[in-house]
Amino acid sequence: MSGPTSDVQAFEAHATDADLDDLRARLAAARLPEAETVYRPAPDSRRWEQGVPLADLADVVDYWRTGYDWRSFEERLNRIGQFRTTIDDLGIHFLHRRSPRADATPLILTHGWPGSIAEFVDVVDELADPKDADAPAFHVVVPSLPGFGFSDKPATTGWGIEKIAAAWVELMGRLGYSKFLAHGGDWGSNTTTVLGGRFPAHVLGIHTTVAHASPGLTTDGLTAVEREWAEETRDFWHNRAAYAKQQATRPQTIGYSLVDSPVGLLAWILDKFAEWSDTEDSPFETISRDRVLDNVTLYWLTRTGASSARIYYESHNSLDPGLRVDVPSAISTYPRDIEKYPRPWARERYRHIVRWRAPETGGHFPSLEVPEYFVKDLQEGLAAVLAAHR
Repeated sequence: MSGPTSDVQAFEAHATDADLDDLRARLAAARLPEAETVYRPAPDSRRWEQGVPLADLADVVDYWRTGYDWRSFEERLNRIGQFRTTIDDLGIHFLHRRSPRADATPLILTHGWPGSIAEFVDVVDELADPKDADAPAFHVVVPSLPGFGFSDKPATTGWGIEKIAAAWVELMGRLGYSKFLAHGGDWGSNTTTVLGGRFPAHVLGIHTTVAHASPGLTTDGLTAVEREWAEETRDFWHNRAAYAKQQATRPQTIGYSLVDSPVGLLAWILDKFAEWSDTEDSPFETISRDRVLDNVTLYWLTRTGASSARIYYESHNSLDPGLRVDVPSAISTYPRDIEKYPRPWARERYRHIVRWRAPETGGHFPSLEVPEYFVKDLQEGLAAVLAAHR
C-alpha cells in the first residue's frame, strides 16, 4: 500500500472566546414557549408526545450556559488527532488514530444525522489499542460528513451518498490505506453500504447497524419478530419522520432557525436523541448531557444546521434498490433503532452476511448508549469479516 500524501494537513479545533460568549448570551436571552399540554410526571416516555418537554429543555439550556465545558471536548479531539484534506474541491475533516499494533486493519467509521464525530470519541482508543490483546486492532479514521462539523459546506448540489463513498475511498488512499473495513449507522450505514457495493476492490468488508432492504419485499415467511420489525419501521417512516421530509424538501427553511437559535438547534436534535434511544423517559438515562452538548455545540459553532440538513435533500430515498453488497458483512440491529429490517430481506442486498446480531439493549446511538457493548460487537463483527478472507 502506498504511503500518506502531503495533501493531508493537521488540524486543531479552537473556538474563539467571542463565539463562546455569544452562545452563552443567546442562551441567557432565549424566549421559550409555554409548556406542552400533555404534561405527565417523570418518568414517562409519553411526556415527549409533543416534543421536548419545557422543563427538560430549560434544564439543559441552563447547564449549557453555566456548566458545560466546550474546551474539554476540543482537547479530546485534538488528543485523538485531527486532520483535513481537500477532495473534489471540498475540505474534509477527520479524526485519525493509528494503532500501535502491527496487525491493525484500517477502519473508517461514518456518523449520521443528528450525530457527528462526537458519536465515536469514546470508542476510538479502545478500537485502536484494545486492552484485550486477543481483540482485533484498527487504524481508526472518523470523517465529518460534507456539511457537518469541521468539514466544508458544499456550495453546489451533488454531495450525496454515492459521492461521499467515493470520497472516503480517496481519503483512505491518501492515508495509505488501499484496503480497509467500514462501519456506519444512520447516514453512515447508507454510505457504508455503498462502499461495500461499489468499491469491493478497496473494502474488505463492512459492519452496519442498518441492513437496508430493497423496497417492495414480501412479509410472507417472516417470523413474528421479523414482522414486528417491518411494521415498526413502516410506522416510523409513515408517522414519525416529519423531520426527514422537512430536511429533504426545505432544508434551507429550517436551516435559518438551526443556525440562528442555539435553543432551536438543541430542541431539534435533543428530540431525536430522546425518541431514538433505548430509554424509558430521557436520553440522559444512558447518554451524558456533556456528550449530547458536545454534539450540539459542534453543530452550533460550525454553523452547520442548514448544511447538514441538506444531506436529506441530496440522498433521501436515494440508495440504489439494485445495489448488491458481495463483500463480507456483519450486521447488528439494536432493539430501539428506528429502522429494523428482517434478515431474509437483508439477504436480498447483503449477499455474504458472516455475522448477524440483535442485541438486547440499545437504540440509534449505540456507541453513546452502550459503548462497551458496541466496541465488543464491532470487534467481533469485523473479526468475522476478516476471517472470511482467510
